[in-house]
Amino acid sequence: MTKTTYIVTALLVLFIFVLSTVNYQSEDRVIKEAGEAAQTIFSNEDIPEENFQGSYFSFYLPKDMEATEADANNAVLQHGDQMFIVFYNPLETKKSDLNFNAAQNKEAILLESFKDEEKFGYIRILPEKKDYELQVGVGGVKVTTYTEKSEIIEDAERIMKIALSIVK
Repeated sequence: MTKTTYIVTALLVLFIFVLSTVNYQSEDRVIKEAGEAAQTIFSNEDIPEENFQGSYFSFYLPKDMEATEADANNAVLQHGDQMFIVFYNPLETKKSDLNFNAAQNKEAILLESFKDEEKFGYIRILPEKKDYELQVGVGGVKVTTYTEKSEIIEDAERIMKIALSIVK
């Protein structure tokens, strides 16, 4: 091999190493950012408009998701192979912390609550074998899914929007 080949190979290896280091986010950082994302959406004044009307309740359904089932208190949503379960308790107010209290779990790697004058919300993340259980709630609504580390921030935002739209 020529000297140029060695230099190009070394630069390529260095480039791949730097690129993978820059793109890697630690679990702690991703979990923290998911909590911050959920709180930002919760605090945002612009709650998404309902665009899905079930027989018993309506909510915001992101364009890349579909509702496969819906009844008086539950809805099952799909995003590709990923399933989201929506639970709605119309007897609970927007300020209810019932679901948050039920979400208490010593294995949670994130359990944070947020509140303002009109509503109470939370995010909980539990580690699973290779994924995470993500649960977001607002008042009498909770939305749960299993997600990968690379999708947890986006999923936290997505399901907080869904939960907020139901309690509107």
